[in-house]
Amino acid sequence: MAIMTFKAESRLKDGLSVESTAGKFTVLMDEPETLRGTDTGMNPVEMLLCSLGACQCIVARLFARAQRIEFEEFRVELEGDLDTDGFLRGRDGLRPGLSEIRYTLHIKTGTSREKVEDFAAFIKKRCPVSDVIVNGTNILQKDVVTET
Repeated sequence: MAIMTFKAESRLKDGLSVESTAGKFTVLMDEPETLRGTDTGMNPVEMLLCSLGACQCIVARLFARAQRIEFEEFRVELEGDLDTDGFLRGRDGLRPGLSEIRYTLHIKTGTSREKVEDFAAFIKKRCPVSDVIVNGTNILQKDVVTET
């Protein structure tokens, strides 16, 4: 396979709610009331955490057989820290984004602990979403289109 281009579109709706589409799928995101939203959906930071967890699950499923790992269940718990003063107030020295993401893999398996830890390292290395977060990706604004 070669390079695949993925596309998405996000559209601001009422208040802070945002409707995002990719292909035939649509999700609604919002902010919690504590961040001035109406809490009608996950916020984008939660969606990022979900994307990371989902990607790790998919990598686990795709490569388990090749890595000689069998599991009955696989899930990922994630959490991240965001300083709202960096986001809402733009305070100097504070990032507007997550300062740290922590996750725990839960794997129901009869495989040895050592082999499972090697598999966890493999998942982290091969996960595209993890790669974007850890190594960064250049974000280019192609244009600003004004409409009347």
